[in-house]
Amino acid sequence: MSSQKKAVSTDKAPSFPQFPLSQAIVHNGMIYCSGNIGMDPTTKSVVSGSVADRTAQALRNISAILEAAGSSLKNVVKANVYITTMENFQAMNDGYRRFFDEPQPARTCVAVKELPMGTDVEIECIAHL
Repeated sequence: MSSQKKAVSTDKAPSFPQFPLSQAIVHNGMIYCSGNIGMDPTTKSVVSGSVADRTAQALRNISAILEAAGSSLKNVVKANVYITTMENFQAMNDGYRRFFDEPQPARTCVAVKELPMGTDVEIECIAHL
């Protein structure tokens, strides 16, 4: 296994060439995914609907990135979730729980003042190959 870091890129998830980031980095058998919002990768628009809908889209984006890296959501060991208000905690959980089986990944969820593109949820994660 190489100890070099390698960027992951897929057009099945939103990308932002104007920003200094990679969709994910693979290093020493681990995949470090950048934060993802509920943006449709085709339209480059935040999906409408509920916080649960945007959470689900963010996780679909992460899933595509993990697959491009040779992994999957089943290999997520840690997730960090950022929401703009704790009033959305249950709705975020409603979207989130559909994507993970037992054992659930370790997770942190915090409320933040703002998120990119005016969205209300952003998720990043770490997974193994």
